[in-house]
Amino acid sequence: MRADLAIIGSGGAAFAAAIAARRQDLSVVMVERGIIGGTCVNTGCVPSKALLAAAEARHVALSADKFPGIRASADEVAFTELIGGKADLVAAMQAEKYTGLAREYGWEILAGEARFVDGPAVEVQLHDGGTRQVEAAHYLVATGASPWAPPVDGLEEVGYLTSTTAMELGALPESMLVVGGNYVGLEQAQLFARLGVRVEVVEMLDRLAPAEEPEISQALAQVFRDEGIGVHTGATLASVRRANGHAVAELRTGDGSRELRVDQVLIATGRRPVTDGLGLEQVGVKLGSQGHVQVDDGLRTDTPRIWAAGDVTGHPQFVYVAAAHGAIVVDNAFNHAERTLDYHHLPRVTFTSPQVAAAGLTDAQAVEQGYTCECRVLPLENVPRAIVNRDTRGLIKLVADRDTGRLLGAHVLADGAGEVIATAVYALHNQMTVQDMGELWCPYLTMAEALKLAAQTFTRDVTKLSCCAA
Repeated sequence: MRADLAIIGSGGAAFAAAIAARRQDLSVVMVERGIIGGTCVNTGCVPSKALLAAAEARHVALSADKFPGIRASADEVAFTELIGGKADLVAAMQAEKYTGLAREYGWEILAGEARFVDGPAVEVQLHDGGTRQVEAAHYLVATGASPWAPPVDGLEEVGYLTSTTAMELGALPESMLVVGGNYVGLEQAQLFARLGVRVEVVEMLDRLAPAEEPEISQALAQVFRDEGIGVHTGATLASVRRANGHAVAELRTGDGSRELRVDQVLIATGRRPVTDGLGLEQVGVKLGSQGHVQVDDGLRTDTPRIWAAGDVTGHPQFVYVAAAHGAIVVDNAFNHAERTLDYHHLPRVTFTSPQVAAAGLTDAQAVEQGYTCECRVLPLENVPRAIVNRDTRGLIKLVADRDTGRLLGAHVLADGAGEVIATAVYALHNQMTVQDMGELWCPYLTMAEALKLAAQTFTRDVTKLSCCAA
């Protein structure tokens, strides 16, 4: 069969490309060897955030006494019902946002294993038997990434969970060790802790959320400790063994080693691009050291007419990046647009509670790039919204160029930080100064006001102002 665009994968990048192509009346064939929709809707963003919201609801009920006169409680979690509700939500969104859209826009999805062959062409071993060969004007590799586990003595024999399989458990364990203190591990750790599991987190670097500002890492670690989550930084998982029905994990630090006995081990040490079995070497597509498909700034591979998009390229692993990639590939392949993306102000959010969000440069990155930095940290105890919420855990940190006052980076630990950081992205994109930010209108008693207050600290002491001061 022939098509204008043949796509391997069916996640965010694949669907964005297919929709963009169909809007130009180009024919599309998509090949998927697993579940339609990719990571985000099936095993990533949607199910994890749904469960995090449920865990947050339970946590709020258990901590409602911070408001005078409010009493609440929470029974034990009916975990199978919770997981069933998550599955129903995922199935509904998959049908509406993926399979339904494919029917609406009119492209074929082949269920099977795709492999490049000389031509280039794509040979598909269909799941229901037989093969199909697809020849296209252009090909897009959008196969995403999957959880990766480091080589640890005994880990394979004992068995472990990933962020995917943890959300499919049949029952809650009593205890869990989460290996990895970045965004996936942090979200999963707090999720299970708030459902009543005793959780320990181990991170090999010297702090949780090591890509974030040190002030945020320190404050978030305190949040975890206050919620009863064990935090072990500067530690590595050396080995795992099974003893009396438990997993016994040996942690090594600079001071020696210790053992933790838990019911489950969850590995959250990152994701690796999915390229196995695609036959990319057959058609001259090169892979990088981490297994990602090598592309240029326009997402072309070294092989004419073969492109790649999303997590498989080694670019930041966010669904909004993948979607942007898919649309750009179609524009570059069929319209010779030579489009590229600017990642400098790309926002990121970790959906812990409070959330972590950032955009632009950290203090250290700005110094590395030659800026003379001026930074301000505003604790949330100075933010009216946080005060009335009776939750002042968190802070705002702004990084500015001392010479010009231009905002270089914004870093937030707060309830609703994901919404707050969107405002900072606009400020960064428009090269605003912190003085500009401090003078703009902002609605009172919103968390976004914290950005304005933090900007004002560059010129005055906002901790000594009335809470209604402009």
